[in-house]
Amino acid sequence: MKRLFAIIFLLSAALTTVNAQEEIKKTGLNFGPLPAVSFSSDLGFQYGALLDIYQYGDGSFYPDYKWKINLETSWYTKGNSVYHVFFDSKHLIPGLRVSADLTYLGNKTTSFFGYNGASSLYIPELAKIVDGQGLYLMRRDDFRIELTTQGKFGDSHWGWVAGIAFNSYVTGHAENKGLTPATDRSLYDIYLEHGVIPAAEAKGGNHLDIKLGVVYDTRDHENNPTRGTNLEAFFFGSPDFLNGKRDYRNDYLKLAVHFRQFLPLADRLVFAGHLAFQGLIAGNAPFYSLQTIQPINRKNIITDGLGSFSSVRGTAANRLQGNSYAWANLELRWTMAKFRWINQNWAIAVNPFFDMGMILAPYRMEQMKTLLQDNTPVATVGDKTYTVADLYTQQAEKLHMSAGIGLHVIMNQNFNIAFEFGKCFNQNDGKGLGSRIGLNYIF
Repeated sequence: MKRLFAIIFLLSAALTTVNAQEEIKKTGLNFGPLPAVSFSSDLGFQYGALLDIYQYGDGSFYPDYKWKINLETSWYTKGNSVYHVFFDSKHLIPGLRVSADLTYLGNKTTSFFGYNGASSLYIPELAKIVDGQGLYLMRRDDFRIELTTQGKFGDSHWGWVAGIAFNSYVTGHAENKGLTPATDRSLYDIYLEHGVIPAAEAKGGNHLDIKLGVVYDTRDHENNPTRGTNLEAFFFGSPDFLNGKRDYRNDYLKLAVHFRQFLPLADRLVFAGHLAFQGLIAGNAPFYSLQTIQPINRKNIITDGLGSFSSVRGTAANRLQGNSYAWANLELRWTMAKFRWINQNWAIAVNPFFDMGMILAPYRMEQMKTLLQDNTPVATVGDKTYTVADLYTQQAEKLHMSAGIGLHVIMNQNFNIAFEFGKCFNQNDGKGLGSRIGLNYIF
């Protein structure tokens, strides 16, 4: 990694001679095709293809676009797949922003580390398939369709948002050729045996979420801002009428609040901060929906959390799950170089960051306590044998923190290839250096 950043700094110095060039005002269609070749420490190596299509019209909107389409088909070596189509436009319909998402995430080996943060034991050596066992693996497929509309309140910076989203979840035991079906016993299985995961929810379910809220936005540019404030506050909830007969209902109402602030500190240096909360207000959310972070506009295909590079970068994916949680992302964004190449506007930026997150309201804590009565061995690491009882630590929740740095190659202020590396402060949240190669800033 040291060599990588040395090369980037040399490239920055070499490009200073073209930094004075004015940006080209983009017009018409602009294509950003890329092979979807990346790496995530949570998902493995990715291979496939993606395409960003921007329509800039006559250029009067630039750096904003008239409309955008994002397409991706890719697979990960840990068994997951992505099929994704996204459309977004502020100008196609006068006075109305419309975004739509159609995505299938096939997660045959998604990470599941239990509920309530510090209350769930994380054993770094078992965060993979070991001797045919995937203790922290389960299946969680998600098929989603979303439609979101936004409008303004007069000429002010305030606006409204309304949307609808359908999610169909399929959950169960992990599927991987490296697992030994006869002996593999995962945390998902243990939770199901002890009623921590209700049997009625064990295979997943279907939910129609309604979204309604307000937005305040003074950013100079949405995808690569240098100044301004963005506040999003909205309710979303689902009446449980798509899952047939259960012993109980999974109606729920949640509140999401996102506050983003961008402050210019010097030429090409910006402080960027993001404070967020998502929590249960009423009802009973199913276990498979806890990690779904509901956005207004999707900057990234996968927004699950808390944990990994959607929220607390460097921690294990979905490490922190509960009824309510809060998190913060603080970073400095320094644009090292700006230049023109192949008739496009380019920028290279780095962003050292500090993240933190915490469960505020636990999920099924009383059921988790029943694990203490089970001393059945789960796994052995070195001289230590772990039992089911060990999986509930009885620890009070605490702040989970991480830090790291990212590198971004940005075309026309919108198409952003991101390389980010993060490390958590406590090994109980994830061991080693977490890494991601993907698209966009996370906020």
